[in-house]
Amino acid sequence: MSEVTVSDTVKSLLEEVNASFPGEVRLSFGDEKAGYVRHDQSQQYHEDGKLLIKVNDITAPDYTASHELIHMLMILKGFPQLYFQLSTGEEDTDNQLMFLITELYDVIAHEVVVAEQRRHYLIDDEIEEEFFKGILDAVEPEKDGAVDGFSAIRLIMMMDAITFYGEYLGRFEDRLIKNYPTAYQTAQTIMKKLNQRTITTPFDFRRKVIKAFTLVDEQLKEWGLPELHALEFATLGSVFSERQLRLSVKQLFQIFHSDLREKAQDTRGFVGLGISDQQNAFVVPTPSDKPSDEYFRELYAKNVKEFFEEMQMPYTIR
Repeated sequence: MSEVTVSDTVKSLLEEVNASFPGEVRLSFGDEKAGYVRHDQSQQYHEDGKLLIKVNDITAPDYTASHELIHMLMILKGFPQLYFQLSTGEEDTDNQLMFLITELYDVIAHEVVVAEQRRHYLIDDEIEEEFFKGILDAVEPEKDGAVDGFSAIRLIMMMDAITFYGEYLGRFEDRLIKNYPTAYQTAQTIMKKLNQRTITTPFDFRRKVIKAFTLVDEQLKEWGLPELHALEFATLGSVFSERQLRLSVKQLFQIFHSDLREKAQDTRGFVGLGISDQQNAFVVPTPSDKPSDEYFRELYAKNVKEFFEEMQMPYTIR
């Protein structure tokens, strides 16, 4: 572990997180120095009510630490989180889906995170170059623009690059097109559709994540590649109005018997999809203490607030 002195801005962000976090958050730093920045260069560890953010790579410690802290602030401010409560039964498939869906979710989160980092002058020309190097290290360039098994992650990384560079994208566009022509041009098309709305609230964020899930699956299908099916496979935290919390579960959700298994009890999962957006909002196991018809009749009749609190499923009020 190395001794790293972070900027006053990062110290202030840490104080802001600690003011809201139910426990203590600390930063620590490793001694790796890859010469590029990527968002997998830090991890979180929970222990005895404390949370340690370990920045393993110190190529740009202020950038990496602040990135992690702003993600945490989003969660503390009620921005919906991503949960993985279902399994295909194949560990490798599960891991690949969780990785790609999380990366895609983060593309939308980074609209908020990167804007905040730029507001605090935590991204400069050097960081921008190191971000590009991180892309090259993470995924190999396309071969004559061909679609292949890496096209899904290339597409998501190009979407992330467009978000990261923002108004400075022109400085890197030629290099991005040279290395990832098909993924970059496709990402541009998708991001134009996504960026018709900006994020100002947790509700805006949730809506944009769902739209990203939908648009990327449409593109993967067009390419003849396996879809992510994030609308079903991933549970996305809900954002309700006070009125919606008083409605019955039946008025907001449809529950269907999935072919996937829920992880908590290893039974076939029942997935609650939002009627308005078809996004997985909760997962329940196969009932064991009463007939399914009776169980779901009672579940549908509960009001939303009662049910979500009974399930201990976090939600945000808009």
